[in-house]
Amino acid sequence: MTVVRKLLLACCFACSLASAATPYVLDDTEVRDVHAGALNRNYQVFVALPDSYRSSNRRYPVVFVVDANYAFPVARGIAQRLAKHAGLEEAIVVGLSYAKGDSPVYSRRRDYTPSMPRGQYVSDMPGRSAAFGEAQAYGRFIAADVFPLIAAHYRADMSRKIFVGHSYGSLLGLQVLLSEPATFDHYILGSPSLWFDQGVMFDREQAYANGHKDMPASVFFGIGGRETLPANRKRSRTEENADMVADLCDFDAALKTHRYPNLKSRLEVFADEDHASVFPLVLTHGLRAYLKKVK
Repeated sequence: MTVVRKLLLACCFACSLASAATPYVLDDTEVRDVHAGALNRNYQVFVALPDSYRSSNRRYPVVFVVDANYAFPVARGIAQRLAKHAGLEEAIVVGLSYAKGDSPVYSRRRDYTPSMPRGQYVSDMPGRSAAFGEAQAYGRFIAADVFPLIAAHYRADMSRKIFVGHSYGSLLGLQVLLSEPATFDHYILGSPSLWFDQGVMFDREQAYANGHKDMPASVFFGIGGRETLPANRKRSRTEENADMVADLCDFDAALKTHRYPNLKSRLEVFADEDHASVFPLVLTHGLRAYLKKVK
């Protein structure tokens, strides 16, 4: 091989290395493995630290967001912008991932829903039956395994915990709210799938009211104005014929009728937004409803 040819090959190799694509990594983020002992499953938590974390000694409120594959980078970005440009408190953002070895659909159906729905459901994972109804157990996993992990490794103010969910993720939040409301101090619940299992969460709301005189929690509900039912369809609590705006208004009204002394709830309907587009607005307004303005 001639010297010229060797030089050409070396140049080509150097160019290929220089142009090789590398993964994009979010600044000030970490990934930690966590074992859910009671569930016998493994998850990951994604952690985003505030800009001032490395240079301060203070503790920060913590935002726990489910459906982390999508919602974690969105929540991180919005929390940072609100701190930088709207003067709100900085916060640690924790993303709760899907179970290792499960598809996102399989994991969230099982972990975020409150019951086994009536009807036939097909699993998206070959060889495994469809799974639902483990929201209560998953909520206990967050409190028993995730909270201690975050408290042990970060300067987290664990007296100020915020839950963020959307759609099925909001069903999980409602399950926690209606079983152990003090688990979180503030709930941001977007477009909850209240049609699920023929409106089972309405029954659970009434069951909670029958056994409790108070609900110590702050709740921000948000939904897109387009999440309604066309005029030519008859409303029912099924996925196909749900009026999600009307369902959420009914649920919020039911909570308010009990006049719980320590419940603060607010509902916002965002015009011209649908189920796919509304989450960033719900999150933004939900954080504004809780995080303080920094003087």
